[in-house]
Amino acid sequence: MAYTTINDPSKHFQTVIWTGDGNDDRSITFDGNSDMQPDMVWTKRRPTASSHGLRDSTRGAVVELFPDDTAMDTSVADRFQAFESDGFQVGTNADINGTSNNTYVAWAWKANGGTTSSNGNGDITSTVQVSSTAGFSIVTYTATATAGDTVGHGLSSQPEMIMVKKRAGGDAYGWGVWHTGLSNNNGTKQLILDTSAAEATQDMFNDAIFPSSSATVFATGQNNHTNFPSGATYVAYCFNSVQGYSKFGKYTGNGSPSSADFDGPFVYTGFKPAWIMCKRSSASDGSWGIIDNKRDTTNPIQIALFANTSGADDTDKKVDFLSNGFKLRNSRDDFNTDGVNYVYMAFAEQPFVTSSGVPATAR
Repeated sequence: MAYTTINDPSKHFQTVIWTGDGNDDRSITFDGNSDMQPDMVWTKRRPTASSHGLRDSTRGAVVELFPDDTAMDTSVADRFQAFESDGFQVGTNADINGTSNNTYVAWAWKANGGTTSSNGNGDITSTVQVSSTAGFSIVTYTATATAGDTVGHGLSSQPEMIMVKKRAGGDAYGWGVWHTGLSNNNGTKQLILDTSAAEATQDMFNDAIFPSSSATVFATGQNNHTNFPSGATYVAYCFNSVQGYSKFGKYTGNGSPSSADFDGPFVYTGFKPAWIMCKRSSASDGSWGIIDNKRDTTNPIQIALFANTSGADDTDKKVDFLSNGFKLRNSRDDFNTDGVNYVYMAFAEQPFVTSSGVPATAR
């Protein structure tokens, strides 16, 4: 049996919820087992329609992108203000710390404490911030507008999921996503994070996304999502699975047929999830559903947000977080349509088996 190399996932990923108070320079502190200074923080106002916000320590704390929107790098006054040693600082903006309709959630990942390096492995020189331990890198680069040009991602193996967003230059475009679970995983099929569209053949990435000669780069197309026009700037978030901590995979829905407790598919991850995001890939009209163990703490977890919409918390999604994976307890299109393929990314609350081979205690 392969054991995890990460016994405490809270060193690398955490979720936190809070109630706004309208005070400036407010510290939001994580409550995991370990302190964690985040390098990417994704926030959402829960009870009302409001855009998601995502920022990272490479681009800077006050520079936001919006997973549900095509807008490029934007600075929002009095919103997200700083990364801190065990959390982050927020201002008075109603979308992050207001005094009415004022509950919030953040999902946070650690990379390399804001320390970056130049990466010359690809045709395009990139700047990378990497956690090889957690299988996560933040990559920035400047477009050449040449189809097939490669970008070094900094990870020790090929990413299993890449999310790319144009930051500046030319027209605003949505988030290009490649995932290893798509029907043709060599690069020809892609998704868009800010839409509910099914996978499609596009030229965001080159047909051979990972050239056979190297696992250290990904190949772009001549496309506004990833490499056009020349001089435009981009950020890419790259992930690969780490045993017992993270998983990027796929499953096929069964529609939870004729069962009072909705007997949907069980998806093995090798850990008890803290967070999952699922996307219906082989059919359209499936949003990017996000479920975590903080907004709802007992099975079946029923509260979801959707990365491609500004909508509030949605209920009755029903997913069980189990000691070694998750089980669908719904027949909703976003999670479990009969015969339809889904891709997912998941991060752990705790591993199924620790690095010493000791089973973790399920909670």
